[in-house]
Amino acid sequence: MEDSDVVEQDVLKACAGDTDSLTRLFSKFTPQLERMVRLRLDPKLRARVSAEDILQQAYCEALKRLPEYCLDQSMPFYLWLRFLAAQELINARRHHLGVQKRSVEAEVSLNRGALPQVDTASLARQLVGKITSPTQAALRSEVQLAIQRALNEMEPIDREIIVLRHFEHMSNNEVAQLLDLQKATASKRYVVALKRLQTFMADTDQ
Repeated sequence: MEDSDVVEQDVLKACAGDTDSLTRLFSKFTPQLERMVRLRLDPKLRARVSAEDILQQAYCEALKRLPEYCLDQSMPFYLWLRFLAAQELINARRHHLGVQKRSVEAEVSLNRGALPQVDTASLARQLVGKITSPTQAALRSEVQLAIQRALNEMEPIDREIIVLRHFEHMSNNEVAQLLDLQKATASKRYVVALKRLQTFMADTDQ
């Protein structure tokens, strides 16, 4: 049986009241959700809140709000879980850092489906380890700053597409639906942005 068929069957069972099916679904997607949370967790929050805390809250929300999802399954199940986890990130920031709701919403309003963005400094740190060897440790700070400048020059939506495809391992279809783009547009923007970043990395490595 195809993996998508297994997910679909578990969703049907969960909607019929089988909480074990919901638990299986959440466990299946936990590694992907955890990557998303770790990427987007505000650095100022990391001493107070862990990715596990966020995911536990997201699971509780999934249990509570599953009937809503079952009435309208227009969003793939993983994207729904991801939405809940991202909302918990927003709530944690608002609670622990005292950020006003309007300020938080302004920072995450990249697109209709966008959620907390990865800041370019965090993204640069993720990328620098991929293009520098242990013997180049002394150069990492310089390379990281250079990568961050390159990321800052990109449109926010292109940075987001790179994160979603390259770090969250989402499909083009999922990215298109999340960001409310045509599939062809999402694919083209990803290819162009990635090529631009790869060219920069090649120049940096020389």
